[in-house]
Amino acid sequence: MFNAFKKKLNAVTEYEREPVPSKKWKGWWSFLGLYAGEHTAGTEFVIGPLFVAHGVAAFDLVVGLLIGNLLAVLSWAFLCGPIAVRERITLYFKLEKICGKNLTTIYNLVNALMFCFLAGSMIAVSATAVGIPFNLPMPNLGDWLPTSVMWVVIVVAIGMITTVIAMLGYDQVSKFANLAAPWMILIFIGAAVAVLPEIGVNNWSEFWPVAESRIWTGIPLEGQSKFSIYHVIFFAWFCNMAMHIGMADMSILRYAKKSYFGFASAGGMFVGHYIAWLASGILYAVFLYKSQNSLEFAPGPVAYYAAGVAGAICVMVAGWTTANPTIYRAGLAVQSILPNIKTWKITFIVGAITTLAACFPALVMKLLEFVALYGLLLMPMGAIIIIDVYVYPRMGLKSEWALDRGLRFNGAAGLTWVLSLLACYCLSFFLGWEIFFLGLPGWFVAALLYILLGMLFQQRLRTASNI
Repeated sequence: MFNAFKKKLNAVTEYEREPVPSKKWKGWWSFLGLYAGEHTAGTEFVIGPLFVAHGVAAFDLVVGLLIGNLLAVLSWAFLCGPIAVRERITLYFKLEKICGKNLTTIYNLVNALMFCFLAGSMIAVSATAVGIPFNLPMPNLGDWLPTSVMWVVIVVAIGMITTVIAMLGYDQVSKFANLAAPWMILIFIGAAVAVLPEIGVNNWSEFWPVAESRIWTGIPLEGQSKFSIYHVIFFAWFCNMAMHIGMADMSILRYAKKSYFGFASAGGMFVGHYIAWLASGILYAVFLYKSQNSLEFAPGPVAYYAAGVAGAICVMVAGWTTANPTIYRAGLAVQSILPNIKTWKITFIVGAITTLAACFPALVMKLLEFVALYGLLLMPMGAIIIIDVYVYPRMGLKSEWALDRGLRFNGAAGLTWVLSLLACYCLSFFLGWEIFFLGLPGWFVAALLYILLGMLFQQRLRTASNI
């Protein structure tokens, strides 16, 4: 049996260092299901409640999410999608052509580690649901370390299942998401509607006054910072910055038949990041109302209270639908460093690291800040790819400079990455800008730096070669 399973794994081909052939291109519904499943997922049971905890006002949340999610969809459709379909290779192979093997190795290690932490937070979310029948002590907003031995056991079990699915490749990840997505959003909506009478909403005319006074009150919980509409807009736009502006979803959209399939991300943004964030916020507000502002933060019990067993199962599966493609991406990142090792073997190791990270509840409690940091760290490479594809040819500069010159480290790209992040740090340190607002100016700094440094480095090399 094991040999048969191993044979199936070895047969999985993910085209890590070659364009995806046309026979493997996928239609619109494949991506709609994948994005809806991935973004109507475990993170939604965390982010929606955290907006409540940070005291976002009702108007700020509803309008801010509308603007921010629209900007995210446009980023997928007009930045990531066209390049993914044009190249049809993974982000990591594209970066190797531009940046060189050594710099890409550094990037891939950072990228894979961030993916592991993100997937780990989702495994932890699933664990809060699986732990319900075991009366598992749930973590609080301030917890960083594992809360019990049983918590670790449950996390390891979920991590094993999630890793096996990711090891089977993109097809299985996509199928899992398509199966899970439709009913998950129904659970989100149904549970939220079911608990509204408990906070005084008995008809729709009563919803908005109650939303302003008992759900999104504009008053943060003790120990939490205050969020404005600008926090909501920029978080909704940049929470997946690594995927669209950072170009990580080149690895997914390279399978798309058309570049405009990037618009399929709307299934995740407006079903998951809009409706599900609102719904999970309602569930958490009811929990706070009933528990007199308890600091316990556990999506599983919150959903179980509202929708019973179906709610708990929804949380469990929602964690999987985010963790699966995330571990898959992490496996691709590491495989590009070790191309002679089968992707499934690397994915297994990545899954083990992810599971270890999931044991620490801090990944969930600080998810907003972590997601913002994750996007910020990887954003400069997305700017480098866009400039390399669209701007360099028009300026008479050579695209894919490392491949053209046989470089293992593109100094212009390396300096761009470091200096743009340093500029973001200066904005934060000297001007007090919060991490949620650094991605946009950071992208323009990175783009400008790569143009200027590219001109400098390429001119110097040309001059040296003519001497």
